[in-house]
Amino acid sequence: MASFLIDANLPYYFSLWNTSDFIHQKDINDEWTDEQIWLFAKENNLTIISKDSDFSNKIMLSIPPPRVIHIRFGNMKMKPFFDTINKVWNEVVEMNKEHKLVNVFTDRIEGIE
Repeated sequence: MASFLIDANLPYYFSLWNTSDFIHQKDINDEWTDEQIWLFAKENNLTIISKDSDFSNKIMLSIPPPRVIHIRFGNMKMKPFFDTINKVWNEVVEMNKEHKLVNVFTDRIEGIE
């Protein structure tokens, strides 16, 4: 069963997320609004992974579920993006267990309870 919902603004073909723990928005409905994504994640106890600040803003006023992992760095080619995410991913997943919001920057990770 999935634990994470990947927002449509993130790559569909990404080996790190190619397991049953992840579901991409394109596999559900890539035309959903942010509110529909939020409700689906809430109903299914999923963590939303996104580059969209709307989810970060919304979780600050909410109680999980859902939780949010906000990828907070600009556009990159796939290899640098993968390398950046891959080197911190285990720490991000651990922080996600205790924080409602995990912000992932190129040089640091921040958790907000």
